[in-house]
Amino acid sequence: MNLDGAHHPVAIIGAGQAGLSMSHCLTRRGVGHVVLERGRVGEEWRSRRWDSFCLVTPNWQCRLPGFPYAGDDQDGFMLREEIVNYLEAYAESFAPPVLEGVAALRLTAGERFEIATDRGTMTADQVVVATGPYQTPSVPRMAERIAVPQVHSAEYRNPGALPPGPVLVVGSGQSGCQIAEDLHLAGREVHLAVGGAPRVARRYRGRDVVAWLDLMGHYDRPISEFDDPDAVRARANHYVTGRDGGRDIDLRAFARDGMRLYGRLAEVTGATLHFADDLRRNLDHADAVSEGIKDSIDTYIDLHGIDAPTESRYIRVWEPPDEPGELDATSLAAIVWATGFRRDYGWIRVPVFDGTGYPAHERGVTRCPGLYFLGLPWQHTWGSGRFVGVGRDAEHLARHIASAAPPAKATKEAYFVHPELLGT
Repeated sequence: MNLDGAHHPVAIIGAGQAGLSMSHCLTRRGVGHVVLERGRVGEEWRSRRWDSFCLVTPNWQCRLPGFPYAGDDQDGFMLREEIVNYLEAYAESFAPPVLEGVAALRLTAGERFEIATDRGTMTADQVVVATGPYQTPSVPRMAERIAVPQVHSAEYRNPGALPPGPVLVVGSGQSGCQIAEDLHLAGREVHLAVGGAPRVARRYRGRDVVAWLDLMGHYDRPISEFDDPDAVRARANHYVTGRDGGRDIDLRAFARDGMRLYGRLAEVTGATLHFADDLRRNLDHADAVSEGIKDSIDTYIDLHGIDAPTESRYIRVWEPPDEPGELDATSLAAIVWATGFRRDYGWIRVPVFDGTGYPAHERGVTRCPGLYFLGLPWQHTWGSGRFVGVGRDAEHLARHIASAAPPAKATKEAYFVHPELLGT
């Protein structure tokens, strides 16, 4: 496959849920386009999720355009392979023009957008960047001073893939907590460095908390209604799990049952790992957020006169020691860095970024005519980067793209692609 000289009215970069949703919306409008995917459809779900991974939002929230979840477990949580199957079935439902195994290496803008790929250089009138928020694994430089086998959460697969012995998980966001649980349930000795991520209860007063938040309009609230959008976008996701039908993740209960908890990993001195004196504060904060969400649900129930069962509140089952902890790195068999990801837009040579490297946009529309972003967390609402809301943002962008596209006849002529280029 050689893309040199190919031209398309619209190029979509990425064939995950965002790129496929964008393709569906453009297909419905008759706008010619191509989707470039460096791996396979849904590659991030295939290669960057551990074996027991599952969604933390219920299946009924999977509402991709024209393809809502139609299985028999609406309140369940799809496993990794089921997510991949869902995306593959979505692609089969409308046959998007996806070119798999094509990596975009550089994007520049002139009279047309030029996209250099590992299969040649092509052009497009408009471009949608749908590469998602989780791009380059982020590991602190202190890791270089620790002589222990290490993996990032994107590389973790299962407890058996790590050397036998104690494991330190650094980070307590969704990935860190779920990986720590995965190791804990496998009988491994687990040490967890706890950060400031909040938690949320799985269920409360007869419903999944996600269902309450959806009913309360939480997933529809636009980012523009917040006083500090940048701070909102920087918030860590609440930790909870859909494993085994869904349940809370209670780090205090883990500690009661033998998991060792620490504050943030602060420094490395020789073979000694030093942790900050913030474990109590971090646990208290996570609990306060969870109970605050319950308060808002109680208020909503009372305000609307909803008949819902009462439920007792959370009771702490463990309290941390007052002194900060230390850990001898030589006692560890492995470290899992659940420390998130960095944005990687260095390949985009178009001046649309702010001082932090975040794309400046208005619901995905940048100041460069014809360049769009899709699938970013809080792009427009909390659901923007998720299965529940990405379709609405895709439809919004499709209206912009269609209004700027050339007339139908010109589009058809410009869009002719040799069948060989559409093979997967």
